[in-house]
Amino acid sequence: MNRILLMTLLSSMIFLQCGKKNENDVVPACVQAKISEIKAQPKWNPPAEVAEYLYYGRKVFLFTSDCCDQYIQLYDENCNYICAPSGGLTGHGDGKCADFYSSAKLIKLVWKDNR
Repeated sequence: MNRILLMTLLSSMIFLQCGKKNENDVVPACVQAKISEIKAQPKWNPPAEVAEYLYYGRKVFLFTSDCCDQYIQLYDENCNYICAPSGGLTGHGDGKCADFYSSAKLIKLVWKDNR
C-alpha cells in the first residue's frame, strides 16, 4: 500500500513539474513588445529573428535587421541597447562589442517570423 501511495505521489510530482515554466524560459515583456512591433510591420526580408545569448554572465537578446547594411542590435533584459555586434556598412557593427560572436553563448532562438 505504501509503495502504491509513493508511486502515485512521485508520478503526480513529475506530471506537475512538466507543466511549469522555468524562470529562465520567460521572455521579458519589453522583448515581447519589440517582437509585437516587428509583427505589426510587413514581413522582413530576411525574416526577423530574436535570439537569447549569455554574454559576460548577462542574458541578452539579439535582434536581426530588416535589410542590408543595418545594424543587428543587442539588448539586455530591460531592452537597454548594448551594441551592434554586426551589420552596418562595414558588416562589423558599431565596434562596441567586437568580441560578441566569440564570447557569447547562444541559449535559444526566441522567435522567428514565419509568416
